[in-house]
Amino acid sequence: MKKFIALFTLVSFMTLGMYAQEPAATIAEGQDTAAVVADSIAAPVEEVVEEAAEEGPVGAIYKALKIKFIEGSAGFMSCVALALVLGLAFCIERILYLNLCSVDTKALLAKVEKALLEDKDVNKAMEICKNTRGPVASIFYQGISRLDQGIEVAEKSIISYGGVQTGLMERNFPWISLFISMSPSLGFLGTVIGMIQAFDKIQQVGDISPTVVAGGMKVALITTVFGLLAAMILQIFFNYILSKVDSLTGEMEDASISLLDIFAKMDLAQSK
Repeated sequence: MKKFIALFTLVSFMTLGMYAQEPAATIAEGQDTAAVVADSIAAPVEEVVEEAAEEGPVGAIYKALKIKFIEGSAGFMSCVALALVLGLAFCIERILYLNLCSVDTKALLAKVEKALLEDKDVNKAMEICKNTRGPVASIFYQGISRLDQGIEVAEKSIISYGGVQTGLMERNFPWISLFISMSPSLGFLGTVIGMIQAFDKIQQVGDISPTVVAGGMKVALITTVFGLLAAMILQIFFNYILSKVDSLTGEMEDASISLLDIFAKMDLAQSK
C-alpha cells in the first residue's frame, strides 16, 4: 500500500515540476497585464498543440489534458491531481485485496463436508480451511475449531468472526470517501480564488475588457472541471469495490448457513 502511495505521489509531483519549468512572465513598465498573462499561457500551449499534431489520437488526448492542466492554476491543479492519485492508490489496494479474497466457495464447502460427515475428522477439516485463503475459509476455521463446545458456541463464533472479516474488507473506505469529496471541493476552491485573481487583474488594468474577464474565468473554471472529473473517476472505482464487498458478504452468509447445516447433520448422526 505504501509503495502505491509513494509511486502516485511521485508522478503527481513530477507533473507539477513539469508545469513549474515553464518560463515565468515578467511585466515591464507600461505593459498590458492581460497581454502578458495571455502570452505566458499561450506560449507553452502552442508548443503542446504542435506536438499533438504529430501524434495519434491517444497522444492528442494526452496533449489536450496537458494543455488544460497548464492553463489551470498550478497549485490547485496539482492538489486535485494528488487527491486523484492517492484515491486511486487506495482503490487499487482494495481491489487487489478483494480479488485475493475470492475463492471457490462450493469446492471448499464440499471438502469440509466430506471431512466432517464422511471422514469424521475435525482436524482434517480445520487443516483444509487453514490452507485456503479468503474470509469464508477463516470463518469456517473459527466455527469448526469451537465445534467441541457445542453448535450454539460455534454459531456465535461464526457470526462474530463474520463481522470481523466484513470490517477487514471495508478497510480504507473512509480514505476513499475523503478523496472523493475533496476533489470537487479543491476544484471549487480553485475557482473561487481564480475569480478573485481575475477581479484583481481588472482592478490593475482599470478596464473590464472581455479578454481580461474571459481569461481569468477560464482559468478558474478549469480547476472545477478537473475536480469533478477526479471525483467521478474515484466514485466509479468505489462503487465497483462496494459491489465486490456485497458479493463477498453474500457468499459468506450463504456459506455460513451451509456450514451450520453440516453441524446439525453431525449432531443428528451422533445422537442416533
